[in-house]
Amino acid sequence: MSEAGTADAVVTEGLTRRFGKLTAVDHLNLRVRAGELYGFLGPNGAGKSTTLRMLCGILEPSEGRGTVLGIDLVAQPERVKSAIGYMSQKFSLYDDLTAEENLTFYARVYMVPRAERGRRVARMVRLADLTGQEKKRAAFLSGGYRQRLALACAMVHHPRLVFLDEPTAGIDPVSRRNFWGVIRRLVEEGITVVVTTHYMDEAELCDTLGFIYQGKLIAHGTPVTIKAEAFRKPVIEVDAADLRRAMDLLGEWEAVEEVVKVGSRLRLILADEGGTVDGVVRYLGERGVAVGGAREVEPSVEDLFVSFVDAERKARLREQLRAVSA
Repeated sequence: MSEAGTADAVVTEGLTRRFGKLTAVDHLNLRVRAGELYGFLGPNGAGKSTTLRMLCGILEPSEGRGTVLGIDLVAQPERVKSAIGYMSQKFSLYDDLTAEENLTFYARVYMVPRAERGRRVARMVRLADLTGQEKKRAAFLSGGYRQRLALACAMVHHPRLVFLDEPTAGIDPVSRRNFWGVIRRLVEEGITVVVTTHYMDEAELCDTLGFIYQGKLIAHGTPVTIKAEAFRKPVIEVDAADLRRAMDLLGEWEAVEEVVKVGSRLRLILADEGGTVDGVVRYLGERGVAVGGAREVEPSVEDLFVSFVDAERKARLREQLRAVSA
């Protein structure tokens, strides 16, 4: 493997994990810069969690290699585990212990020196906005506080890199927002954060995104870069008198890649980058659907992901057809 630069927290080449005949992660080439918030975006079963478990030294790769904080994943997985923080989808808190006692327990597990434990625990309480909750047993904390406590436990040994596996799954929108405020504070302190999510609004908050689908990294870059360089198809919002009929018509039109209802409007991705608003209005008008307004809008992360996945599906279908006809 080529030497990672000092600005790289994670580097992988051809990282692969198979479970029998199933390839969960397929030759992943990844580079995460130190100090950035990197988001893995993908549907359930795409390979996000398997990737994180390999990067954490928990799961041995079937093929390929990588380094985390300069440590070889294959040769020194135990060193990786002690150098990073990891919050799994079902992070273990001890319900019969208070928030403070949970933090103290994990400080001992991570071998934080006794003289530093009290100071470190107090800092985690402040960082995760747990002030006033320290003496409550974990069993009686709300979902949002439990998630922040779990993050604080993963950070109590002050790692330079933390992996978060769908950390906000199952908590309410306000708690999700507060949790991401904590994540942003970590990044501002220079800590590298790698997070998996299938929430598109969370993906928008990341410095860099990796779109993963069926174990493959199908797109990578900053949200702005991906929108500008990798996505050129028009995204149009339409206000029509008969939304249901308009949606049916647009869904059948080969010029439209995807159409969804968003509030009182339709949002569609055109299949051809040469498509226009006028063309959409004309198509609906010729079929008796009056359009109150239509405009081209900036693509969202969800638009990008839907388009990339659709392109990947079509490419795989073409490969299957070529294999059958060969």
